Amino acid sequence: MAKRRVMFTFPQELITQPIIYNLGLQFKVITNIRRADVAEDRGWVVLELEGAQEDIDKGIAWVSETGVRVDPIGGDVIEG
Repeated sequence: MAKRRVMFTFPQELITQPIIYNLGLQFKVITNIRRADVAEDRGWVVLELEGAQEDIDKGIAWVSETGVRVDPIGGDVIEG
């Protein structure tokens, strides 16, 4: 199993969409929300993704195609 930490930045029109849920469901990726800040007009989420490397890669590509910005995270203040 591979792990990757990423930050999703959501535009206003995608705030209410279940993108993280669908990522886990469609691509068999375990999603662990590490930090988040969501408001009516914007939102970001730091996630730890776990699964087969191929599934993680395909899932991240799909999230990017939806219009969510995806940035890699090298570390996280919240460990555990």
